[in-house]
Amino acid sequence: MKILAIESSCDETAAAVIEDGRTVLSSIVATQVEEHRLYGGVVPEIASRRHAEAISGVTKEALSQANVTLQDIDAVAVTAYPGLIGALLVGVNFAKGLAFSSGKPLVPVHHLRGHIASNYLAHPDLKPPFLCLVVSGGHTHLVHCEDYTTFRILGRTRDDAAGECFDKAARAMGMPYPGGIALDKRAEGGDPHAFALPHPKVEGSPFDFSFSGLKTAVLNQLHNAKQKGLDVNIEDLCASLRFTVADILVEKTIAAAKESGMTQIVMAGGVSANSELRRQLQAACDKEGYRLYMPPLSLCGDNAAMIGAQGYYEFIAGHTADLSLNAAATASIED
Repeated sequence: MKILAIESSCDETAAAVIEDGRTVLSSIVATQVEEHRLYGGVVPEIASRRHAEAISGVTKEALSQANVTLQDIDAVAVTAYPGLIGALLVGVNFAKGLAFSSGKPLVPVHHLRGHIASNYLAHPDLKPPFLCLVVSGGHTHLVHCEDYTTFRILGRTRDDAAGECFDKAARAMGMPYPGGIALDKRAEGGDPHAFALPHPKVEGSPFDFSFSGLKTAVLNQLHNAKQKGLDVNIEDLCASLRFTVADILVEKTIAAAKESGMTQIVMAGGVSANSELRRQLQAACDKEGYRLYMPPLSLCGDNAAMIGAQGYYEFIAGHTADLSLNAAATASIED
């Protein structure tokens, strides 16, 4: 079964053809990073316009690279939520047009479910149930994946996401967008124990996260040093922040695994590319005897291949939509 997938939730216009939920026949991504770097972050209106300009060509290239036509496709999957509403609408309306004109079923996909499914493309042996740590610029979740389309949130961030914490701290340190990537590179040359940073906890919710206070602690370090005319070792501050965020994420993931009895641990989302987080989580899983699955770096960021992988399982489960499908900026992974 072949799924044509469309992704346009933020600043990547992507299309892919996926076979049987596990095999990538093609994956095309048109990035807008260089343009948004001029503004220090994603400008939603610009993102929407660039999606509209690129989506047709990206889809044609995906079909061509897979050596298929639209008639060879069994269903059209599209990221419908969550994300930037204008950006999502471009992809949803384009997919609706393709589905209607070709007579193919339309399959809406939750963006975070797609990130989780990126692991199916890299690990043929991975099957639910498992515990997944989803970490990105806008989301930090601990999710019990009961089967391919049934998800239960065990913990989530109460304020900033882990990636948002990285990005805002990096911007304050003068690093270019996307800040999390730049911070990860600078941290490699620093001392992760140079700065004592807080480990915020959410009272009464052991698996929930809070990164706003941690971000503020980094900003305070910078502001206090500036007021005193002192220099801050940026490599050390980056390393300390990166280590602390990873430590918090790993601690709660292992605690949730023990509580839920899960021995298969999965990580997904853009921040799953963070080198310190990958090292710490692998070491923790090795210590506990858990099996860890992580996507390759090429599948950590937004792409349509992951949407096609999840789209296959949504389609098999009968989760299709008609032409009344609308995009939504927010939506629970559980729905």
